Amino acid sequence: MREWNLGKPTRQAYGETLAELGEEYPEIVVLDADLSKSTHTYIFGEKFPERFFNFGIAEANMVSAAAGLAASGKIPFCSSFACFMINKAFEQIRIGVAGSRLNVKFVASHGGISVGEDGFTQQSVEDIALMTTFPEFTIVVPADEFATKWTIRECVKHPEPVYIRTGRPRAPIIYDENTKFEWKGTKTLEKGEDVTIISYGLTLHMALDAHNKLLKKGIKSRVIDFYTIKPLDEETLLKASEETKGIVIIEEHLLNGGLGSMVARFLSDKNPCKIKTIGINDAYAESGKPDELFEKFGLTVENVVQKAEEIMSNGR
Repeated sequence: MREWNLGKPTRQAYGETLAELGEEYPEIVVLDADLSKSTHTYIFGEKFPERFFNFGIAEANMVSAAAGLAASGKIPFCSSFACFMINKAFEQIRIGVAGSRLNVKFVASHGGISVGEDGFTQQSVEDIALMTTFPEFTIVVPADEFATKWTIRECVKHPEPVYIRTGRPRAPIIYDENTKFEWKGTKTLEKGEDVTIISYGLTLHMALDAHNKLLKKGIKSRVIDFYTIKPLDEETLLKASEETKGIVIIEEHLLNGGLGSMVARFLSDKNPCKIKTIGINDAYAESGKPDELFEKFGLTVENVVQKAEEIMSNGR
């Protein structure tokens, strides 16, 4: 496997980019729930204290205030840990923001089990499932600091509710400052006609490592960064199902309600094919180092390779 250069945590890239955007967009306001050092929104708060609001441990109040600010023409960014902001303020997001399709940006850090030693109470493994239930929400999970910077800059241009998941650990650098992305799109990183590997966020580098391992076995895999979870890139999925023998999905999320579930639902109707999904199977994690947790719950390069080989051996 290649040696990955570790960049900034995506949560840090978010905070830095947000502070830069504050100069360009005076309508941006930032709301946090007493975790600004962890979400890195403190950078914006130090630069624009009059546009930064700390609500303490009161996520529901924070979301309700964001809805009011959005209705008044502001662009509010709500930040907290994913497990707190979504689970504790689900009703407020549903009624206050989703029901009126208000322009609120939710940027939640500490998604997935890579939170590590903080344990399952801090590890949001159901956030994608919950947020995709809201109509007209765009869901984005960038893989590294450069994808995050682009995502934050781009989302401001679109007057719609957005959910962005960021992570705690330093993320392997996959892109650079010149990489071109498409809003509500995906990115094909490797071409191949044998099997497709799909991932997003912190597990994307595993998909790329698996691609290299499979090449040594004579298997050519297509690797796609599904950084946009919703809306689903149906055209890219349909092509993958038609042009390769099957799809492997690896994600740092529960199997129930994750991207794998969305892909299976779509393709079962449009073009049924072999689908193997790697994720957290009906369980919460525990305290431990991120790599140890990935190993325990099967989020590994070896598992991706095995699933791809199963597809190749069984055919469609």
